[in-house]
Amino acid sequence: MSCPVSGMAGGQCPAGSATGSRSSSRMGPRGCTFSGYTQPGDIHAAFDIPRGVDAEEWLRMRERKSINEVLYANIPSVQEISGMKNIDALNIAEQDLLAVALGAPARQVMIRAEEIGPRTGWKDGYLSVEHGFCPPDYNESPGALAHSPGRIWSDLCERMPGCVARGRVRESVAALPVVEGTPDVIPDKALWAAVVALGMLCSIYRYEDKNDGNEGVTVNPTKYRPNVEMGDDLGEELVGIPRSIALPYWQVSRRLGRSIPHLTFFDQSSFNMKIKDPNSTYPYVGRFDNMEMRWPVFGERTEIAFQKGCADTSASFQHGPDAIAACQEHVMNRNVEGLLREMIRLKEILERMPNAFHTINTNPNSGENYVPGHQWVRWGKFSAPLSKRCPASSGLQFPPFLVMDAFLGRKKYDSFLGKEGLHLRAWLPSNLRAFIAAIEYHYRIPEFVKQSGDPRLMGVLDGIIEAYTGERGFMGTHRYKVFGILEIASKTGRTETNGLSGAPDANAKPWEETHRQFSEAMKERLEPFRGEIAVEPHEMRGTFEECRYKSRVLSRSYVDNDPNRSIAMVTLDLHNTGITWQPGDRLAVMPLNSWAECAKVAAALGLGDYLDYRINLNKQWKRFAQHMGQVSHSSTPHLTVKDILRRGHLAPITKELALKIHDMLRASSNTVLQVLATTEWPIRASLGDLLQGALTDTNPHIWDRAFDLSGDLSWLCDMIPVEVPRTYSISNYSQELLPSTIDLTISRAEHNLCATFAGDEKIPCAGVSSGFLNPFVSSSDEMIESDEDILIGVSRPLNFQLPTDRAAPCAYFAGGSGIAPFRSFWQARLASHNNAAGRDLLYLGVQSRERFCYEEELRDYVEAGLLEVHLAFSRDSRGLVYDRRTQDLVEKEMPPRYIDALIVEQSATISELVMSKKQGGLGGYLYVCGSVAVFDSVMSGIRKAIYNHCSATMESADTIINKAFAERRFMLDVFMTPKPMPCNLPTIPLSQLARHTGHRPDSRMWIGVHGSVYDVTDFSPMHPGGTFIIKSNAGVDCSKSFDNLAHTNNPEVSSLLTKYFVGQLTPKPDFHGTPELSNLYDLWAAYLRTTVETLVAHQFEMYEIMGASDNDGTGDKYLRGSENVWSREHLVNIGLGVRMFYDYQSRLLQGGFSALFGPKLQELVLKLSFTLADTASSGADMRMPDVLGIIARAKTSPAAVLTSQEVALVGQFVGESSSNVRFAERGIFNYAAKSVELDIELLEDIREEACHGMDAFDSVMAMEAEDDDQRLMVLATFLMQTLERMAKRLEIFYAKLSQHKVYNPELEANPARSRWNLVRRQIRDGSFFILTQETILGAAPAYVSAKNQKTGVDFDSVMSRIQASIRGAPQARPAPQTLNAMHLARASTPPQETNVMATHENNTAVRAMSTFIDANMRSIRRLSKLPASLTFEQIQAAVGQQQLDNIARGRLGRPPTPPSSTTRTSPPLSALSRATSLERMMAAHKGRPLHTRNMTSSSSSTRGHSPSSHMMHSGSFGMPGHAIRSPPTPPLDGMTAMNAMMGKLNVRSSRGRSVPPSPAMSAGSIHGTASPGGVSSPSGAGMGAGSLQTRVGRSMSVRSVSQYPQHQQHSSQTHGPRLSTTSLRTFRLGSLSAGGGGSVGERIPVKVAPTF
Repeated sequence: MSCPVSGMAGGQCPAGSATGSRSSSRMGPRGCTFSGYTQPGDIHAAFDIPRGVDAEEWLRMRERKSINEVLYANIPSVQEISGMKNIDALNIAEQDLLAVALGAPARQVMIRAEEIGPRTGWKDGYLSVEHGFCPPDYNESPGALAHSPGRIWSDLCERMPGCVARGRVRESVAALPVVEGTPDVIPDKALWAAVVALGMLCSIYRYEDKNDGNEGVTVNPTKYRPNVEMGDDLGEELVGIPRSIALPYWQVSRRLGRSIPHLTFFDQSSFNMKIKDPNSTYPYVGRFDNMEMRWPVFGERTEIAFQKGCADTSASFQHGPDAIAACQEHVMNRNVEGLLREMIRLKEILERMPNAFHTINTNPNSGENYVPGHQWVRWGKFSAPLSKRCPASSGLQFPPFLVMDAFLGRKKYDSFLGKEGLHLRAWLPSNLRAFIAAIEYHYRIPEFVKQSGDPRLMGVLDGIIEAYTGERGFMGTHRYKVFGILEIASKTGRTETNGLSGAPDANAKPWEETHRQFSEAMKERLEPFRGEIAVEPHEMRGTFEECRYKSRVLSRSYVDNDPNRSIAMVTLDLHNTGITWQPGDRLAVMPLNSWAECAKVAAALGLGDYLDYRINLNKQWKRFAQHMGQVSHSSTPHLTVKDILRRGHLAPITKELALKIHDMLRASSNTVLQVLATTEWPIRASLGDLLQGALTDTNPHIWDRAFDLSGDLSWLCDMIPVEVPRTYSISNYSQELLPSTIDLTISRAEHNLCATFAGDEKIPCAGVSSGFLNPFVSSSDEMIESDEDILIGVSRPLNFQLPTDRAAPCAYFAGGSGIAPFRSFWQARLASHNNAAGRDLLYLGVQSRERFCYEEELRDYVEAGLLEVHLAFSRDSRGLVYDRRTQDLVEKEMPPRYIDALIVEQSATISELVMSKKQGGLGGYLYVCGSVAVFDSVMSGIRKAIYNHCSATMESADTIINKAFAERRFMLDVFMTPKPMPCNLPTIPLSQLARHTGHRPDSRMWIGVHGSVYDVTDFSPMHPGGTFIIKSNAGVDCSKSFDNLAHTNNPEVSSLLTKYFVGQLTPKPDFHGTPELSNLYDLWAAYLRTTVETLVAHQFEMYEIMGASDNDGTGDKYLRGSENVWSREHLVNIGLGVRMFYDYQSRLLQGGFSALFGPKLQELVLKLSFTLADTASSGADMRMPDVLGIIARAKTSPAAVLTSQEVALVGQFVGESSSNVRFAERGIFNYAAKSVELDIELLEDIREEACHGMDAFDSVMAMEAEDDDQRLMVLATFLMQTLERMAKRLEIFYAKLSQHKVYNPELEANPARSRWNLVRRQIRDGSFFILTQETILGAAPAYVSAKNQKTGVDFDSVMSRIQASIRGAPQARPAPQTLNAMHLARASTPPQETNVMATHENNTAVRAMSTFIDANMRSIRRLSKLPASLTFEQIQAAVGQQQLDNIARGRLGRPPTPPSSTTRTSPPLSALSRATSLERMMAAHKGRPLHTRNMTSSSSSTRGHSPSSHMMHSGSFGMPGHAIRSPPTPPLDGMTAMNAMMGKLNVRSSRGRSVPPSPAMSAGSIHGTASPGGVSSPSGAGMGAGSLQTRVGRSMSVRSVSQYPQHQQHSSQTHGPRLSTTSLRTFRLGSLSAGGGGSVGERIPVKVAPTF
């Protein structure tokens, strides 16, 4: 009998040799629904039916049971499970699951699930056609649980937020009676609600037991142990959990097929929701606004918003399973058209899913969607796995991830996230696993699409791949959302993620490591379709990689009455591409350079006869060629010279391009020099203009050597990079299944050619892309027909889409061609909803009536009453006014006006649209599209409109606007306006950038990006990713995060940044080849960054701890800040506010500000001390500030002890109920507020000191000194004094903080009762008489200058402290061997938890110090002092032993040779404000007077003079422009046109040129040929902080050995000076003296053990 799928008797099964298939070639794979057809009549073999059993009855009985009842009837016992090494083996194989679930296709699994699920309580997992993996009825299971004895669990879950707030979680759980989870007690329909409730109760009990106020600063730790029976005998997951919840949880889990109890991600989110309106189904039921969390644990806004957002993300895939099952059915039937429809449906579902991520918003103004990053990870601790072996509650458990991986046929799971995904997949519910197996192993869709060869199917499949795993798709959006939240969380000291996807290695920060792991997983998903990917996914953004389709320009149409057609509608062909799009999407276009520009380059380089020559490609162009092959579904093409010229970057001229030509011509061209002398970049000209000008003034021999035509022309690829695509808003909406055309509204960007090439003549030019799509009407490119394909691709801006609510009003603000996306908006709103959409309003600003685009179409909509149009003409008095009564645009004379005046005129309507519904407004959606100038004008008008209509101040108007941005009702599409940026503004030093962190009210917030500084204060509330991600990078150079988030290649971001540009960042000073100064600069700059990041990171929790705002109605002056975390239902919130402050202050005190005063500062002290000791004169007793001693004494001082006791007292309140907290409520609030204020004050002071130290580098380099040693000595002295001031500030901090107390009865509502409670507690614990004694604080030592010979420490003391710190550094713990162990390790909190950022920095500093000591051991031994108590005999013995050792090693009398080092130099900078103090230091150094360098003359002498006087003028500069403006008769093709154009240009001489080889011969060109005439650049990287580790002491004469000739080096080594026998500074004697007695031990510093 034949298989109905393969269609032939005895044919091969279409499932192939799938995993689990039988060995016989005539037998279908196990699990195939049609396998019975190909079996030779043996149904027992087909379905694994035991012999001797009636097959029909066996199958009938199996159909009545759930999969779990069939396969998980006999789960091993607790003892058997305990002996298993691989716990995943407890789960049934997927092929067995699939066989029981009726086998493939996936539709069969779905049908069986819908038949069995309602009768069995969906114990196999939810799976249905209409609801996918979501429950059909969210209230069914909780309702069944409420009508069973298990209602005690759901009742406690409802009370849990109050229990957490009062600190009574464990008491409440222990008080529960034991109700078993057996079938006779808990019905099947209540199973899912029971497992959710019990799982959350077990997790919150474990969380409270671990975080009970003893994990931080504590004095007398005590553990609460309820006097109830525990579930220790039920497995390691339930050890220490009361049996009242442990036993039923164990029983219910087994009934659901979970061999061991564990809490899943969808347990907490998807299955813990209730639907507000089950009938609200568009676009799916489980939307954020249609759900409420059923059982919150903490009851805070962050928890609810995060869980609802996760549930929304899963629910957005509601119709995905049905679409996938339908695709598989069409593959079985080979129905191409049906498959095409279902694949487009699946693509639309995937494109909609990223919107669900934005329901989780990190913007504080976003209301109920607000999720602060530092609170988000509380769920990481709460939902940590109950044991090492059970799976983590990871986001990878969400079905969409695993289902789409199977659908697309992912082959590799080698990345960490890939392995975790496979691990978690084994623990999914049985129906989900069977469904995944059905689509992964049988009737694979991608294979069928590839075999079909249908370009439409391949195009749609490519769209599905991009929508799911692309950079702008579901996975890319998820990665960027996680990146922002994890960065904030990591910087605030918490990085726990259940999936371990943030665990950093030695060289990465947590959020960067997470980003890398996501990138690896994305590349694994893309590899089956893209091949091996050589770049990171975020590096593809904004490149040719985004253009995966081919198209051609069909037509260019007029859209207004402008005869020059400055704005045109360009129509592109989409036939057989498979492209679909939604309103608001953009089209990325790879433009082609004009034939005229190609002709300029070809003529200048003499490439007229080489246009078809095959080029030997570099790495970038090879990637482009491979991409062209993938797009064409063919082999990699060979690129020719013409391809490079047409598809390469020729304009505008960037600084990098000009420097490259300058190097190739060996600085011989005056034209290039004149271009390099410009003050603005980029230059408004092309490479052809530059080469045409340089050709006339360059020696022909140099030109021929630079552009050698006898080789493989590889220099052409190196000179011309691949062009980048431009994005344009799509201007039409199509209801076709696959649209055949697409419309763009293109405004031609026009500018005049740079005066360097045009002279006094004004030569109009067009932008590369806009000039290609919409060329000048009379230009040659308009008339030349091209047969070349252009690459295009669709990109979806997640922040510019229509609302899902059809009735929501929408207002569109546009300027000129900014109307482009709104045409698709109103077409979609009015066409797809049967004219039942909400109100649509268009506010359009244009120059004149002639440039009013789409006037006829707009008038039709206005007359039909479907659209309101309001216009503002800036250069025309012939106005048009919308008449609401006649529904028409009426002509009216009025003065010219801009769009802001129009908005102010319509202020009443616009204000109501901006205001949210909670504010009494309409809650409309507002969209702005246009240039930066249009954006500024629109925002100015809206602010004025709100101010005039509904606000008293401009600040309140800004608040209303910011709320609209936070609620994602205000969206921007700001496009790039070509504008050169000035490069001659005053530079901004690092210290000035560091001072602008914006953490104080009314202060500014600056960021540094790739050498530029931007003031983003005003943009921060509008940032789509939330305000905190910008604030966390304030005051520092955030270029790396900027690149990781793919902002570098985003033209919208680039255009917005130009608005906020402040200036260029000051480069690193030129240290004149002194590596020590360079290394110190890098080290101090890194420390300055640490101070800024520490200050910025702490502000997130600081202001939250300070309490609620003054306008919250509490009227309590002790509650200040952004949100009230201190009270819940008018009771003190122990679980949130008190615990948050306790954790925060414990981490701060236990780590001793580890980021600021830990190994990173010790590394500075070590290297500065070494520098001072090494540069001191021989035999001098160098005394240095005791920086480390001051810090150690401060951390162990009586003030620090008192501070620790107060914080430990707060921890006691966390571990006990609220009975005692009520007597100290306001005291805790006041103490927290005071602590936070002192914390901010200290961090600001440390930052300011670090800024002064940073300024010192510029000041030192601005002064003259006799040698580098003198300059280094002065700088090191100054920096050591700065560190001493920092240490003193820590000492003062503890002294101030110790003066504040938690118990402050006069602040309480009932002071007398509070005092009596204090006395009663002290009498009970026996501390009454001790605490009544007044504590006397030790007086802080007065500041004593380091010049005082009787104070300070020597180098030996510094080294002893450094070595003690290295020995005391925490050792790396062995990595867990299993994935579950890693999950548990991530959830466990160490006894003294510190900021993971600080831990990373500290470990790096410890390694750096250890390496430095190892590399400089000889010099350190030399600088060590001779202990005073050594006898002469001991000295003799030690010296003799050392000489013997030297003889044995063969290096007697051979001093070490310091290694040579190089450094990058940069122009010297002017002296800064702190130069005066440094001058005094240098003047006092050894009594030698110093002279300040004349910076004016120095700087002026280094400036390049204008080379115009040496220019060789010729009349050919104007020729290219004339060629464009007056083209010849249009030729038939582009090649002929280029040859005609080249005849009128400066053409390279044919002297010395060889005959061009044929294209066939060029394929064998030589690889790797260097560009002739190229000048090699110096080793540009400045030496990092670690490079100082290899330097050896310089006080001996061997300091410059490496600079002498070989014979001089040998002489120096033989006759170098010997160590003085009077000092005998050897490390061996120091160790020998430590073993002696008497006074030797007195030199060893006393170690004071910390009290915490």
